[in-house]
Amino acid sequence: MFESKNPVNGEIIARFEKNEHPEKTIKSAELAFLDWSNTSLAERIKLIENLADVLENKKVEFAKDVSLEMGKRYKDAIAEIEKCAKTAKYYGTAVEDMLEPKKVNNYAHKAYYRSEPTGGIFAIMPWNFPFWQVMRFAIPTILSGNVVLLKHAPNVFISADNIKNAFELAGFPKGVFSLLNIDIDQVEDVISHNFIKGVTLTGSNIAGSSVGALAGKHLKKSVLELGGSDPFIVLKDADIKEAAFWAVKSRFQNAGQTCIAAKRWIVEEEVYDVFMLEILTLISNISTGDPFDDSMTYGPMARLELAEKVECQLADLEHLGATPIVKGKRNGCFFSPSLYQLSKEISVQFVEELFGPVACIIKAENELEAIEIANETCFGLGASIWTQEIEKGEILMQQLKAGSVFLNSMVKSDVSMPFGGIGNSGYGRELGVYGLQEFCNVKSYIIEK
Repeated sequence: MFESKNPVNGEIIARFEKNEHPEKTIKSAELAFLDWSNTSLAERIKLIENLADVLENKKVEFAKDVSLEMGKRYKDAIAEIEKCAKTAKYYGTAVEDMLEPKKVNNYAHKAYYRSEPTGGIFAIMPWNFPFWQVMRFAIPTILSGNVVLLKHAPNVFISADNIKNAFELAGFPKGVFSLLNIDIDQVEDVISHNFIKGVTLTGSNIAGSSVGALAGKHLKKSVLELGGSDPFIVLKDADIKEAAFWAVKSRFQNAGQTCIAAKRWIVEEEVYDVFMLEILTLISNISTGDPFDDSMTYGPMARLELAEKVECQLADLEHLGATPIVKGKRNGCFFSPSLYQLSKEISVQFVEELFGPVACIIKAENELEAIEIANETCFGLGASIWTQEIEKGEILMQQLKAGSVFLNSMVKSDVSMPFGGIGNSGYGRELGVYGLQEFCNVKSYIIEK
């Protein structure tokens, strides 16, 4: 049995039976694919638009379950589901152009290529954004004619059920979106199945390494969206108040449990003290507590062992010589905000992802050293630069090693833009046209005279 627990009080709120025979679910998905892959694009778009309506109409119910089982602020859970609905609407209007055959002028009488579905795509998804992480992959993948089988994180199986119900209420045929409530030791059996043509994982580096190896072993396409240590670079000509606000917002939302959070604040020394004063004021106003209380900044961390891990990581940071400016305290799953001052050397040594409400600030002598510190990491998911010199900022953006770089904005995923990382942050892309095509057969058609 899998258990969903309320992180506020540890109460078990649901139990789910293990799927001992996933091959039955896979077979059902395989049968569904035969029809779904031949369904007209117009019909698929109609159902995706229905899905957007279902998400909008059921967001209160779905958001409540998200908050109960993983501790996200209720109003943030509402926003998450609204973002999923907007994503469905976006693809409903954009997918026709994305899947339009692309003509090529070459030697042939006629030449073009088009994206065609391949079969079952196996998704292994995390708990921190239990709707968004699934929907940003599933919506374009299903629209392309593939079918999806989801192994969600065991602590958010209520949300997994709600997602499945949303697809059913929208009118999707049985088997187009399926759940696999399985254990880790069953994952290879699913990946190796002949009908599974690809696997996508959002999660830790350890999980990504394991799944990537299994996918390679069985010659399956894989997409991995893994951890991050995103730099947030503040140059001396930045709007300091604005930069400080978004630094704190980015780092502490969702109790710091965000891959693309601003995990390393790299500040040019000329404005370091001013920036520090701003963020200390903002951090002092952070409140943690009941996720259903709108006055709280964030709720509990999702599970006790996650909070305990952050506690151990902070001890490791201090052992390396990091200076605690604001020292957070843990009470069960609740963790108050922390701020640590790091030297450049400590930043290089500490290669773990801090997945909790902990900010690290590093002083840079100048913008060149700021870029150097930002790139001295094994991760490469997102990055942001803050400067009022836009042309200079755009040049510096090119020097950052990351999948997404933002100027005067916190890092965020946008449905119209490809999203993913490099290095230990993974490979492949979600969202935009590239996300749509990841699990398609980009098939070439060449017609001679």
